[in-house]
Amino acid sequence: MRPLTATRAPVIHRTKALAGPDADFAAAPRSEPKAEPKLRLGGGRLFGGARLSDPAPSRLSYRFQRWMLTPGIRRGLKIGLPVLALVGAVGGYFASEDRREAVSTYIADIKTSIQERPEFMVNLMAIDGAGTTLSEDIREVVPLDFPLSSWDLDVEQIRDTITGLDPVKSATVRIRPGGILQVDVVERQPVIVWRTRNGVELLDETGAHVDMVAARADHATLPLIAGKGADKHVPEAMQILTTARSLGERVRGLVRVGERRWDLVLDRNQRIMLPTERPVRALERVLAVNEVQDLLERDVVAVDMRLGQRPTIRMNKTASEDWWNAKVDVSSGQ
Repeated sequence: MRPLTATRAPVIHRTKALAGPDADFAAAPRSEPKAEPKLRLGGGRLFGGARLSDPAPSRLSYRFQRWMLTPGIRRGLKIGLPVLALVGAVGGYFASEDRREAVSTYIADIKTSIQERPEFMVNLMAIDGAGTTLSEDIREVVPLDFPLSSWDLDVEQIRDTITGLDPVKSATVRIRPGGILQVDVVERQPVIVWRTRNGVELLDETGAHVDMVAARADHATLPLIAGKGADKHVPEAMQILTTARSLGERVRGLVRVGERRWDLVLDRNQRIMLPTERPVRALERVLAVNEVQDLLERDVVAVDMRLGQRPTIRMNKTASEDWWNAKVDVSSGQ
């Protein structure tokens, strides 16, 4: 038997009727929302408030922005464009020939006004270390019209011109304070006289030409050499002449034979024929014999030392005839 339960009756809520303006508002008919006009183009929505547009840039815009961020492009825009603009402006200005000539004239005037200032002017040339004749030769080969701007002087060229003179061994050229062109010269000192077919020349210790002389007697104190190519062997000639100093004034000079060896010429037409190799040593042997046996005081025309293993002595004609006559008398028993 089921127990009895109390059943609650459903509660019915009654809505209170509205009064006043609210009742008028509630009683107004409801209208459905109007549909928004939509325009479709190719399946996409062009106008419509339900969906916002994509803010991302286009592909072309993206590539352009990336290209502008390239370091080379940025430097080009920062530096290259101003430089191109400046070059273009300068080129446009100098496109006119009149403007170019005006600028060139202006620059030349400024340059001239600076170069011709008193502190840059050279008024004279001083030459030290040279004789009167050489000084005149230097002034002749370096014709300068003073006063002259130091900017117009080529010191190296002047030095090369001066050292090109035969009597000049070396030279230095500089501009001294006070507007003086200073030339210091070292002259070649003649040590030997060289007789050639063209005349008589003076040579220094290296064989360099110093000067031409009119006659041998003008430099009688200097030793004499002769022969083709003798100037190329002056140091060897000086050694031979120094070794022959013991012969005193009997030495007349040296003759270069065949451009390969020397003959020492003495008075009385005597000659010492020296070899090509070691001529000083061969001359010392002859001088040693001469000191012991007075070889060069005899009737000897030449002492041939060209063959060191077999020296040869040649007598003069008179001594040779006497020797042959004496030999014939001895052989005949008289």
